[in-house]
Amino acid sequence: MTTKLLEVKDLQVEFDTYGGIVKAVRGVDFAVQAGKTLAIVGESGCGKSVTVQAMMGLIPMPPGRIMGGSARLRGTDILGRKMIEGREVRGAEIGMIFQDPMSSLNPTMTIGDQIAEPLQVHRGYGQKKAYARAIELLGLVRIPEAARRATQYPFEFSGGMLQRAMIAMAISCNPTILIADEPTTALDVTIQAQILDLLKSLQAETGMAIILITHDLGVVARMADEVAVMYAGKIVEFGTTDDVFYRPSHPYTLGLKQAMPTNHRDAVQKLMPIEGSPPDMFSPPVGCAYAARCPHAMTVCEARQPPAFAVTVQHYSCCWLQHSQVPHKAAGIFYGGGHD
Repeated sequence: MTTKLLEVKDLQVEFDTYGGIVKAVRGVDFAVQAGKTLAIVGESGCGKSVTVQAMMGLIPMPPGRIMGGSARLRGTDILGRKMIEGREVRGAEIGMIFQDPMSSLNPTMTIGDQIAEPLQVHRGYGQKKAYARAIELLGLVRIPEAARRATQYPFEFSGGMLQRAMIAMAISCNPTILIADEPTTALDVTIQAQILDLLKSLQAETGMAIILITHDLGVVARMADEVAVMYAGKIVEFGTTDDVFYRPSHPYTLGLKQAMPTNHRDAVQKLMPIEGSPPDMFSPPVGCAYAARCPHAMTVCEARQPPAFAVTVQHYSCCWLQHSQVPHKAAGIFYGGGHD
């Protein structure tokens, strides 16, 4: 039996700007299970980071505001709340690795003090005990000479070491869920692989769930158990990693996959970029947001928002091509291209 640690339903987030109201997240639903990794993928600006930041209470209000929805951690709604059973959710129950560790860490504090601080705030540790645990955590994330490194400042660390320090801080309070927002974007391939392997080993040791936010499908294939494909503030496809990679059921998912380079020497397939641009989120389309870029769009796509069609028990797609009245050949247009 799987346990849903976190269940998000109909999350809606808007921002007031000089140009109008930006509808950044427009009804997002997903669940995270214990010991599993959920990847949220999509183009820049699709609402991935805003979704988790709203859940964590990291969106400044104003200009942002949560218009609706719920986020239940073990059945308790945490959306808009700071406390659960006397402890803050952020940092204690849910840890977060930010995209840019250099700008996320305090340049005036040592690495050891920054890792020790959450333990003092959330777990009531004394200063000496928290600092000793900080050194242990630096060793856990495989930073050599942890005691000496704990006395150093962020500018003395390389990019990979900063990311490891961020991971140490995020897991310091043994969170049940770890959110990793583009954790390997600024790292080279070798360090990227080390960071991903580190996250997997920490997950195996602690049993925490991971929400991985990325636009790199290679990272998704390496890490994820389930994938949520996001476009224009909505999740357009959800399924297991095998479903999304080998049996994609939304044209946008297929477009992302076809835009990936391959390392097969005998492959002669050209990269196929997704033509056009994402829609204007000041006034999102009435129908499917992907219709203007979709090579298989139908009249109904522009007129009506597609519901979530069940492909299998664990796999759904918000695409009118999944409707039972669509001819099999029409649906096969992109099914055929979705298999490896």
